[in-house]
This record gives sequence, C-alpha cells and structure tokens, in this order.
Amino acid sequence: MAIKILVIEDEERIGRLVAAYLAREGFSVDVMDDGERALDYLGTHAPDLIILDLMLPRVSGEEICRYVRAQGETPIIMLTAKADEDAKVLGLELGADDYVTKPFSPRELTARVKSLLRRTHRLGLEPFQSADGSLVIDWEKHRVWLRDAAVNLTPTEFKLLAILAKSPGRAFSRQELADRIFGLEYDGYEDSIYVHVKNLRQKLEAHSSERRIATVYGIGYRWEDEVNGSV
Repeated sequence: MAIKILVIEDEERIGRLVAAYLAREGFSVDVMDDGERALDYLGTHAPDLIILDLMLPRVSGEEICRYVRAQGETPIIMLTAKADEDAKVLGLELGADDYVTKPFSPRELTARVKSLLRRTHRLGLEPFQSADGSLVIDWEKHRVWLRDAAVNLTPTEFKLLAILAKSPGRAFSRQELADRIFGLEYDGYEDSIYVHVKNLRQKLEAHSSERRIATVYGIGYRWEDEVNGSV
C-alpha cells in the first residue's frame, strides 16, 4: 500500500505542484485547501505524513498541529514564510518535525519528506535499553519508556533521543545532531535542535525529576545514563 501524504495548503497552485512532485515518487497524496476541511479529513483518515501550511482559512495551521499531536505522532512538515523566524520556532514547539520556508523548491520538499519517512520507519531492530534499565526504545513500535512510563514523542524527538541515549556521556554539537537527524544540510537545522531538545526534555521530565539531557556549554548536549536528582 502506498504511503499516504496529506498536503494542507490554501494556495491551489502550490498544492497541485507539491502533489504532482510527490505522486511522481509513488506517494498517494490528498490536498486540503482550508483548515476546517483538513480537520474533518483527519477525523476519519490517518495519513502517514502531513505537509502543513501555517496560514490557512477558518482553522490555522497551529491549531491543526495541536490537534494532530494530541492524537498521536504523525510526522509533520510545516510550511512557513521565509523571514518569519517566530513562526518556525512556534511550529517546532507545537511538535512539527521539520519546516520548509516559502518560496521553496518542490525537489527540496520531496527530499525532506523522504528523509523524514526514513527516520520514522525503522523496522526489524531489537529494542534498545539503557545501561541502568531506566530507558527503553522500541524501534518497531516507535515507543519509548522512561522508568516504566510511556513517553509520546514526535519522530524527530524520537531520533534525537536515540542518538543521545545510545552514546551516554558523549557530547554532541548541535550541528552534528542536525546532520545526523535531518541528513541534509539546510540553513536553520542547527537552531531547530535547541527547540527539539527543549520539547524532549519537557516530555522526559514529566515522568522523572532527573535531567537526563545535560547541556555541554559551548558544545551542545549529552545523555546522562545515571543521574542523582535534578541538574
């Protein structure tokens, strides 16, 4: 069965263009031109990935992003205005996995779709368990448990956690994390790591008072496999 992608874009020309490029790659694509129709669609359909414009009639992209994240972990690529840094940060904080700025290249967007889908379909691997047994990552089910509590993560947060936790004590720079997660060197990825780390920390610390992701000042971040209390 073909991977289903939902494009939510109110500019008809852009929606048609994106759909055409994705269809050439073998994806099944549906296009919605306003937020209310998109919410109705999501009430009865479960796409494998969503491309979401922020500026939509009737229901905003931010509201749709909140709705999708409340339902689960469907990967989201958000479309933003080129110079609107606040919109990018807001999108990431709401749980978007990636963003593309307008105007954009359909080929670049297609490459990012493929990269994000590769990150979210890791099958056939044995679950990972940290040395102290407190963290379990199940690749096939795309599930995470911290001290026996399930932690719901976006695909990007899931990948970020896996990179850090599999190399406890090692300091990763933001650029290295961006390169490993996104796989493609586009401007802005390094800055977005800060937002993803912030979101990941909040979710982990909701289940434990321990700060497992430590800031390495002047470098980036590292995973603390065994900690005593908050840091």
